Amino acid sequence: MRRYAPRESMGESRQLRVGIVGAGFLAETRARCWKQVVSASVAGVVSRRREHAEYYARRFDVPAVFDDLDAMLADPLIDVVDLCVPNSLHREMTAAAAAAGKHVICTKPLTAYTGQDLPEDASDADVAGRDRREMMRVAEADARAMVEAAKRAGVQLLYGENWIYAPAFRRALGLLEKADAVLLEMRGGECHSGSHSPYSRVWRHTGGGALIRLAAHPLGAMLHLKRVEGLRRSGKPVRPAWVSAETADLSAVAGIAADELRIAGGWGEVENWGCAVIGFDDGSRAVAWGGDHVLGGMESGLDLFASNCRLRLSLSPNDMLRAYTPNGSVFDDAYIMEKIDSGAGWTTPMPDEDWTSGQLGMCQAFAANLLDGETAESDGELGLEVVRVLYAAYVASAEGRRFDLEELEEKMK
Repeated sequence: MRRYAPRESMGESRQLRVGIVGAGFLAETRARCWKQVVSASVAGVVSRRREHAEYYARRFDVPAVFDDLDAMLADPLIDVVDLCVPNSLHREMTAAAAAAGKHVICTKPLTAYTGQDLPEDASDADVAGRDRREMMRVAEADARAMVEAAKRAGVQLLYGENWIYAPAFRRALGLLEKADAVLLEMRGGECHSGSHSPYSRVWRHTGGGALIRLAAHPLGAMLHLKRVEGLRRSGKPVRPAWVSAETADLSAVAGIAADELRIAGGWGEVENWGCAVIGFDDGSRAVAWGGDHVLGGMESGLDLFASNCRLRLSLSPNDMLRAYTPNGSVFDDAYIMEKIDSGAGWTTPMPDEDWTSGQLGMCQAFAANLLDGETAESDGELGLEVVRVLYAAYVASAEGRRFDLEELEEKMK
């Protein structure tokens, strides 16, 4: 495990001071979580629109509102920036923060192809129509640049993959270690009825569709499991060797009338369903999928088939609490779970999604990593691997054949 020198500015109080970049849905999740971490506090916030940052600061008792990122990075009272911003901003903000001596937490995916190699006046269609191999080259180069920027500056780049810190995942990881198990096959997915944000439908903003927005979670978790397994059994990570994939817009299936469609439609440039099969260099397999075509609320889970055991992880929903109502008005506006479209019938009101999803555990672990100067389990290298596999999947889907990651690595040497 790589060691880092803890920041001197943290002093004897061992209090991590976090700067939140962004003021949207994810930033709100992070604020709730950081409030529960005894050794950390949100010290400041910055957003593209100052009024949003000010509203955020009032709601979450954040003491400082910055005019821009440069002002936040210049403040010695900020130890780490938590990037809750669009994919297209990840690289430049990470590089700036690292150069300023700040640790960086970057949400998934680490980076994405959003037309950054095209002229500024390139159309959305030009971006979406870019050759998938070029997309992979550019996205991987950006992710690698982020990792290298952090290394040069002597700071940590932490990859915000919350699944790795979910209580179900932590328990499964411990059981696999106890059994000294070898994972033969893994199947993981995340799905719901679809984002209604117009940005989610434009490649320039997201870098892809359901694969990069949703399948990135199970993919990161499964890559981490094989990395840990390889280190445990042979001292060398088990790595992905090849990828095959399919993508589609299932909202456009023939014969569906507009008034019949209960899921989000109109995807256009990006897929609302994607499935990747990953072959590892030890011969094991994994299936990672994401979909915007599933009614009934958010579903996130993993099935693990090992040499001497089997584990099933349900991050969402779970049965800690179940409820029944004859119609959706009974609980009025009470929150049930993410993306559910009705409170009628049987539902699973989530007691604490921040905990079950791993968001809280991730913040707790990241605070400990940074205060103790230890490398995070979910680091920039994992984020880089996720980007490589995701865009290899886009190449495989576009070309209709398996993409060989090992051959690519040989060419890059």
